[in-house]
Amino acid sequence: MLPMPPESSAPQPLGLTVHSLPEAGVSDPARTRSGRWKMLAVLLVCAAPVIASYFTYYVVRPEGRSSFGTLIDPQHPMPDVQGQRLDGSTAALASLQGQWLLVSVAGGACEGRCAEHLYLQRQLRESLGREKERLDWVWLVTDAVDPDAALRPALEQGSALRLPRAQVAQWLQPEAGHALEDHLYIVDPQGHWMMRLPAGMERSSAGRAKRDLERLLRASSSWDQPGR
Repeated sequence: MLPMPPESSAPQPLGLTVHSLPEAGVSDPARTRSGRWKMLAVLLVCAAPVIASYFTYYVVRPEGRSSFGTLIDPQHPMPDVQGQRLDGSTAALASLQGQWLLVSVAGGACEGRCAEHLYLQRQLRESLGREKERLDWVWLVTDAVDPDAALRPALEQGSALRLPRAQVAQWLQPEAGHALEDHLYIVDPQGHWMMRLPAGMERSSAGRAKRDLERLLRASSSWDQPGR
């Protein structure tokens, strides 16, 4: 038998393994790309309901169905301008956002076509039944003339805002050969002008305009709620 080596009384050194540490201030490209993709995914999820509703209305349309109004492409965003209420107080045009809007344009005297438009705006809103709370009607008054006192009770059901005609014309545009005052305009809750109803629309055509409004409200029901 071989003799065992003598035990050493001296303490043995503790072995340590040192791993390299990442250098401070040096970013990981893979982690940066991953973070960007995650952020993009969150944005897409938030925007998906809006995108889907417009895709449904503009693209996925059954054969034979057409709009009464003219779809505006590209849509025109609401300008950042200040207007004046009929009581003289100041209000931003953007304060009307948050609802679907049915807009008419005319001077304060409001004769002929203007009066007919105000009537159609009120009737179209009422015809939507329980969905009417998602739509406001708006009269953009383009001069300094005060509307007749007889119109005041009707205006309490809608909104009237005084704006220079030149500012309105930078946002809303009539069909070729017509004036701003000849149309009704539809604006979405985000402030985009996206449809123009035909010039000279009669009461007999109100049913067709109502169908356009119903389709828009239905297509946006997943993200648009009543009230601002």
